[in-house]
Amino acid sequence: MKKLRIMSTNQWACDRNMPEWEKIGQDCSPEARMPGFLKYYLETKPDILGLQEVTARMADKLMQLFSDNNLPYALLWGRDTPIIYRTDLFELVDSTFLIYPDNIPEYEGIFNNSKTKSYNLGVFRIKETGALFILTTTHLWYKVSNPESKSYQAFSDEARAYQINLAIDAIDKFQAKYNCPAILMGDLNATRTSQALEAAFSRGFEHCYDLAVEHRDEGHGCHYCFPDGYKPYNPKPAINAIDHILVKGLAKDAVRTFDRYAPDYYMCLSDHIPVWIDVNI
Repeated sequence: MKKLRIMSTNQWACDRNMPEWEKIGQDCSPEARMPGFLKYYLETKPDILGLQEVTARMADKLMQLFSDNNLPYALLWGRDTPIIYRTDLFELVDSTFLIYPDNIPEYEGIFNNSKTKSYNLGVFRIKETGALFILTTTHLWYKVSNPESKSYQAFSDEARAYQINLAIDAIDKFQAKYNCPAILMGDLNATRTSQALEAAFSRGFEHCYDLAVEHRDEGHGCHYCFPDGYKPYNPKPAINAIDHILVKGLAKDAVRTFDRYAPDYYMCLSDHIPVWIDVNI
């Protein structure tokens, strides 16, 4: 087995500096933020990244920084949900990608804003051992089913459950083909008790927060970072988290840690604190 660090990051799709940031002498453009992500990844050393909310401009800037620093990362493009992986550790064997449909059966509404909600799946071979695994990164619909919320849209819970089932349908096909474990990660815009997570659990996935045998982060991983500015991270309980890492088919005790790192310099990069697992595959 090989111990890997597998990380999920929502990078906040912002392609230019915002007037409110300029007023406080800050810059949220990709040119300003991507060096911060580079610093973060140099410190945390992920072997493979499942990303969300990544524009082409952001991805180009980050990959150029990786190249400038002689870091062996390659990009599996998946619109807003790309995968970045170490070419010295992994061989890409197979892949697929889907932008979630605007509509879901039996429910009225549009459930994909600007075609940004999608999944990206890669099958990777670990060069050292030959072992295969599937990594899927996804970003699900963001509005809520609570009529009292300013982000209300009817049937949003159902939409997320439908979308995650589409991702799992693809994972099932690739697991049948390659007979290997699967990791499903990303910004699910849903908490542990949601229909989306219940759908994943009902289809055999387990949460890495529950599986981690050495350490688990107890925070929820979100803070204020938006077009009008940013604030420090004040962790709420993990039950409030909307970024998740789920697995299916791993050996017992394979997941060693479920962790986050929230340095001060990260607060202006994204509203989501990256989450990762250290896992034996």
